[in-house]
Amino acid sequence: MCAQESNGLGIDSVSIEAGSSFSDKDKDTNMGRLGVQWNWNEPLYKNNSIVLKGYWDATVGYWHTEDSAGTHSVGDFGITPVLRLQANGSEKFVPYVELGIGAHYLTEKTITQNKQFSTNFQFGDHIAAGIKFGEHDAFAIAYRLQHLSNAGIDHPNPGINFHQIRLEYNF
Repeated sequence: MCAQESNGLGIDSVSIEAGSSFSDKDKDTNMGRLGVQWNWNEPLYKNNSIVLKGYWDATVGYWHTEDSAGTHSVGDFGITPVLRLQANGSEKFVPYVELGIGAHYLTEKTITQNKQFSTNFQFGDHIAAGIKFGEHDAFAIAYRLQHLSNAGIDHPNPGINFHQIRLEYNF
């Protein structure tokens, strides 16, 4: 049975992420996101030991920072195509790595008193390592590193980096 038959919306999985910024001189920016994912129809590559797949990741999130200037809150809307390389087979735990580069819209440009973006539009790229587990690989947990910046479209372009933990449920 394919995921589209099971849920009527074509959604293959849902996710939740939480993380914190790093390598900033400012206070940490904490973030959280909810997401839905749609798998690409066919694997890009497959053999007896590995599979290279792709999926679309649509997210909505919230960033929060408290510094001496007060509280800063940012909404984050993103869409990202993601490539995932994983073990092929039905082991109890299926390890994977992934890479994604997508687009984000931030509701505010002021992240902290010392960090201001020049545009609401940002590119978001991430790398991750995780494990799928459970009956029919229903669950996944991953550690992600994510960077957001406007890629030099306008200045200033300070960017922000996050450590994240992501939990995923696959239908």
